[in-house]
Amino acid sequence: MTDGSAPGESASSTGDDRTVIAGRNFEREYRVDASEAGEFLIALGKQLRDGDDLRIETDEWELPFAFGEPVELEVDYEGVGEPELEIEVALPGRTDQTAPDVR
Repeated sequence: MTDGSAPGESASSTGDDRTVIAGRNFEREYRVDASEAGEFLIALGKQLRDGDDLRIETDEWELPFAFGEPVELEVDYEGVGEPELEIEVALPGRTDQTAPDVR
């Protein structure tokens, strides 16, 4: 697993080395049992339902993310060979910029 940073560089350049910030790539992959994955998805779903900011964290890192609309949801089923179901959610980042005034 890598976090997308250059060698010797952390995933963050803030005083808090746990926080993943904009301008960096970050990726973690976990192999967990179905019940643990379900609990993660429920918690993530509640954050998506209740607001426009989410926070994913472990003891080693935290990823705050302000998301916008529309959210892209993809369901991909491969039934040939060993069947596999992939569910992907893509959240666009939210910007705090506003359009300029037209006068």
